[in-house]
Amino acid sequence: MNNRLAKSGAPPSPRPVEQVRAAENFPVALRVLPARLRGHLHALYGYARYVDDLGDEPVAPGVDRLAALDAFEAELRDLYAGRLIHHPVLRGLAPTVVECRLPMEPLSRLIEANRVDQRVTRYATFAELLDYCKLSANPVGELVLRVFRQADAQSIAWSDQICTALQIVEHLQDIGEDHERGRIYLPTEELTRFGVAEAELAAATASPGLRSLVRMQAQRARLQIEAGRPLIGALHGWARVAVAGYLAGGLATLDALARADHDPLRRPVRPTRRRVLTHCAAAIGRRRR
Repeated sequence: MNNRLAKSGAPPSPRPVEQVRAAENFPVALRVLPARLRGHLHALYGYARYVDDLGDEPVAPGVDRLAALDAFEAELRDLYAGRLIHHPVLRGLAPTVVECRLPMEPLSRLIEANRVDQRVTRYATFAELLDYCKLSANPVGELVLRVFRQADAQSIAWSDQICTALQIVEHLQDIGEDHERGRIYLPTEELTRFGVAEAELAAATASPGLRSLVRMQAQRARLQIEAGRPLIGALHGWARVAVAGYLAGGLATLDALARADHDPLRRPVRPTRRRVLTHCAAAIGRRRR
């Protein structure tokens, strides 16, 4: 373990699988999937969620988050070098890395996204936010495709559209929580255009300007999901079912935002299971037609 981390305290413990599932808008691994595939997806999402926790969740006083991320990445490199590893998250991921031949690069990008979170708290433009999503969200989609052995260049490009949209939707849900942590994922130029002051992000309810901004962002995310929808038709077997579930989770969350009048501050915005299943069935059914 990195000496700086050992001296400064302990990083967060890995969350149980049940909490990992509950943290997402979409089903991490649909129950209809074979157990082997469900295991790979749970290991992958356990990794992604733990890396996020290193960058976000409460830790022991004095913990150096950057040191914690560096130490975790060092052990990730040990995994790929065939050396002994001790971290439970990486031990859980190891069989998936081997069996599915996962490259290290997308796994490392997820760590880098959380390094960015330690030094960047505002994004001037939507283009800058998209660059962040290339680190924080898109690698997950690529890794899922690799679990199913269907990660060609075009499929990854469609997956990037869906994953970026899912990340933006999550940012819209978490506006208040992110603001408490000192981060704003709404582009500064768009806050200015809609006349939204940063202080409004800490209010009990969203102002008319903020609701308009969230509505615009939601509409843009829906268009991105639609741009990535051809991926479902290009996939086959269980991959099609799994990815349809992810797409459905994004659409169901956008539905929930609309029902809340695009106000994520008044109360938590969560998709209903029925809406997720409805969108999932529609996505798979569209391909069959």
